[in-house]
Amino acid sequence: MNKKTLCLYFQVHQPVRLRKYHFFDIGKSHDYFDDFANRTIIRKIAERCYLPANRVMLELIRKYGKNFKVSFSISGLALEQFQQYAPEVIASFRELAKTGSVEFLAETYSHSLASLADEKEFALQVKQQAALIKTLLGYTPVTFRNTELIYSDRIGEMAAKMGYTAMLTEGAKHILGWKSPNYVYTNALNPKLKLLLKNFRLSDDIAFRFSDRSWKEWPLTAGKYASWLADTVRNGEVINLFMNYETFGEHQRAESGILAFLSKLPEHVFSQTDFEFLTPREVVAKHQPVAPLNVPFPISWSDEERDLTAWLGNELQTEAFRELYATREQVKKSADPALTNDYNKLQASDHFYYMSTKHLSDGAGDRAFNPYESPYEAFINYMNVLSDFIVRVNEKTEKSVQGKKAGKIPPAKKTGKTAKK
Repeated sequence: MNKKTLCLYFQVHQPVRLRKYHFFDIGKSHDYFDDFANRTIIRKIAERCYLPANRVMLELIRKYGKNFKVSFSISGLALEQFQQYAPEVIASFRELAKTGSVEFLAETYSHSLASLADEKEFALQVKQQAALIKTLLGYTPVTFRNTELIYSDRIGEMAAKMGYTAMLTEGAKHILGWKSPNYVYTNALNPKLKLLLKNFRLSDDIAFRFSDRSWKEWPLTAGKYASWLADTVRNGEVINLFMNYETFGEHQRAESGILAFLSKLPEHVFSQTDFEFLTPREVVAKHQPVAPLNVPFPISWSDEERDLTAWLGNELQTEAFRELYATREQVKKSADPALTNDYNKLQASDHFYYMSTKHLSDGAGDRAFNPYESPYEAFINYMNVLSDFIVRVNEKTEKSVQGKKAGKIPPAKKTGKTAKK
């Protein structure tokens, strides 16, 4: 009997948060980031989520061997902060990597929106993140997951051009129509790229509704959930459960029973269903695509609309986005490590998310980490930082130009002859 497939994927990302940066700091201070807040938040989430959840994953792999598989995408900014504030988190992911039951995915280094702005920057960031995964975890990514599951035909084509053969995205209703997310599809422009689509209803049951006592299905048990999986896939081949890893212990606190639920889920999946756990690379190796998926305009995981408006839905966001990427060529030409490092950190999608004026119908867990009281405050703070950053970039460019001009002045020629009088 051909088993059905269950694919578990978890996103691990933390932005480098900005300090309160005033207008009068511009030109005087280049210290943009709140080291105390960043350390505090990383340590807190490490203790509540990353370390205990990784222990559960390791226990499940040891219990079920190659029968239990899981996958992660970890942003470069998160890895940087783990190295600085919580190296034991990297050690725990390294231990998972050694089991052979875990796949690590490629994504943008900065968890950025670069795929919407600059193909060169997009490709560079993906290459940087994959290199860091290889260095820290000994794994070479072959599957791609873009920031916020953002995807379009064109973005998929760019991923395929980078050599990726599989990509994750959202099973958006307005794209699928009558089709099911529970199959493998292909990119409409390059059929070599296979697509895995998130089953958002089943994913969100865990990520957003698990501890909601007003939810008619509360409390959600592993046995009940396994029965839902079996019912859902009667006319499908694969269920992709994609969510933020912070679901386990941070967005849904340990006292809600979320870690116990995670620990018991495989037991019920194996006893109640005919599913097998596979990683994304294994899913696309096993299942043939059923059709190309046409996505002319970008989609994402966010809101009922599954579009880009959580990050680029108002004039504040689009202005900040435009100003940021207008500096890209100058930053790269500068070859200045400090500017490049700051530029990476300023690209995190979170900075634009904080400026959103939408009432988000989901994603409430992410809002818990919003350090601003209003979108306008987020915009002003970010633009103050960006203004100072642009001043530094311009100064570096001017110095470089002046240096080149000075270098072009030819020295006096020595002819070896005495001048005629």
